[in-house]
Amino acid sequence: MDSPLCRTETPPEPSPARDTFGRPLRELRLSVTDRCNFRCRYCMPSDSIRETDFLPRPEILTFEEIARLARLFVSEFGVHKLRVTGGEPLLRRELPVLVRWLAEIPGATDLALTTNGFWLAEHAPALRDAGLSRITISLDSLDASEFARMSGSSPLRAQARHDRVLAGIDAAIAAGFERLKINCVVIAGQNEGAILPLAERFRGTPHIVRFIEYMDVGTQNGWETDQVISAAEIVRRIGNVWPLEAVDANHRGEVAQRFRYRDGGGEIGVIASVSQPFCGDCQRARISADGQLITCLFAQAGADLKGPLRRGASDAELAARVREVWSARSDRYSEARAELARAAAAQPVLGTARGAGTRRRLEMYHVGG
Repeated sequence: MDSPLCRTETPPEPSPARDTFGRPLRELRLSVTDRCNFRCRYCMPSDSIRETDFLPRPEILTFEEIARLARLFVSEFGVHKLRVTGGEPLLRRELPVLVRWLAEIPGATDLALTTNGFWLAEHAPALRDAGLSRITISLDSLDASEFARMSGSSPLRAQARHDRVLAGIDAAIAAGFERLKINCVVIAGQNEGAILPLAERFRGTPHIVRFIEYMDVGTQNGWETDQVISAAEIVRRIGNVWPLEAVDANHRGEVAQRFRYRDGGGEIGVIASVSQPFCGDCQRARISADGQLITCLFAQAGADLKGPLRRGASDAELAARVREVWSARSDRYSEARAELARAAAAQPVLGTARGAGTRRRLEMYHVGG
């Protein structure tokens, strides 16, 4: 397939957009599918998902449409970080074609992929050859039984699935991805036993395990505050075994807090969206698989870009729509949730920390993570 980006005109100088809190637009997540072969309890729990919940194929953006929107965000607004997500993005056939097109966009300096790793062994070399910069792999435990609970796998299939994810990690390293990120969502009573083994497994390597507080994304995962193990507690548990020290963020808007082992054994990250919200530095937009512009992981709805795109809108018209949406953005869900939690603690009659989360929200697999 030929790249849709081979154009002769000189791209315009980026004109940064800022929202109502002055936050710039610098990162874009591109969901290529809402489907996944896992049923992780924090994203797509099996008891809540039906086949009719997924998008019909004609509703999903084509690679050409995704690449055009990505180029627009980079050239018009100065977005420099692109991430391909899902669902599980490796379910999308010929994904390296899209990766190559995205890698060709002038100004897109960081191109990443988030995957569950199940098909990574087959695709890692082609993704590397296509120009992919980085890979993040979801791995919620090194123990097959914990992995089964977290991924919705049957106990009989869990070991084989788990082995495939680990083989995918090895294949990515062999393909030349020198600094993987391993994401682990920690849920109390489910996989908190994974914290130390995961930290130990990747200690002494350049790869970074990022431990993520269980978040109330969507409305189907049964989230409760007592299921959250705080980032501070995770750092404490690891630090008690291998002393840690804080490291400065690589850039403004980095979602993970960084810690390194004092003995030089590498680093870990923690993402504390519940206990220490970071909405004030959020620079990230998302395009869902069906072309909705989503400005917050906890959004109730998106703004349609697919409709104008397929009706023949010009780049200028699409850019105007994006600018209109981003300029009006006032999302600060996690901070609002924290404020309600503090108020509830001070005056229990007000209710629980779920107060900010009672409204209907888009599910994570629709938003794109």
